[in-house]
Amino acid sequence: MFDCHTHIFGPNHVGGSFLSDAKRAWGEGYELLRTPEEHWNDYKHSDGAIVLAFNCPATGVIVPDAYVAEYVAAHPGKLYGFASVDPHDPEAVRKLEYSVKELGLVGLKLAPIYQNFYPEQLMYWPIYGKAEELGIPILWHQGTSFVSQGFLDASRPAALDPIARAFPNLKMVIAHLGHPWHGECVALIRKHPNVYADLSALVSRPWQFYNAMMNVIEYGVPHKVLFGSDYPFFTAAQTAESLRAINGLTEGTALPRIPQEAIESILKRDAREVLELKA
Repeated sequence: MFDCHTHIFGPNHVGGSFLSDAKRAWGEGYELLRTPEEHWNDYKHSDGAIVLAFNCPATGVIVPDAYVAEYVAAHPGKLYGFASVDPHDPEAVRKLEYSVKELGLVGLKLAPIYQNFYPEQLMYWPIYGKAEELGIPILWHQGTSFVSQGFLDASRPAALDPIARAFPNLKMVIAHLGHPWHGECVALIRKHPNVYADLSALVSRPWQFYNAMMNVIEYGVPHKVLFGSDYPFFTAAQTAESLRAINGLTEGTALPRIPQEAIESILKRDAREVLELKA
């Protein structure tokens, strides 16, 4: 399996409201740290993974592009790094171009709820235009979060519809099936040929996961869903196991089942080919 959604977090990369809210949610002892060495130990025997930078000063998480680039450069053909720029930075477009052309990163990660911006506003469109020009995909965290200072009303999947219409050749991925707005997410990936979703981070909410996947099936878009875990919060093995066990909720009921062939097709789908990632 190729994992399209993984993170690394070095020392001092996580702070601000993200860390304080995480401690509130999961206890004072919570610490988010996952080094490149730990990530590689978990992925060296896999088909590979996308590794995401994260530039979110508004909520206190900054995983630099250069940190990700140095790691993935040591494992070409296996690991693929995505840049992340702060949309509020007037140099965002220039920095994105540098990260792609000079650092060798092959995609862009944006997260309105962590970066506190409204993606449909025209002031941010030069970033999307540059991504389209560079031929790189954008992976969006377009869904909810526990972070109290994040812009929840900026994180709905439907906010990406005008962007997809304006940049039809720009490949985009909506992370986490847009949870909890998976209906909006599915409507969007059905509507736009170059918009996809990943199913990362849904394994801890089996009822939501089942309903999200049922939306995928009923709208006929399992071919638009990519396999991702949101490592280190969840592993690829956990995610695959939960997907294969998703019909357990239907036992002894009249609820419809997720077809096994759809499940296996998602597990075998290679995001490198779908997103045309450059080695």
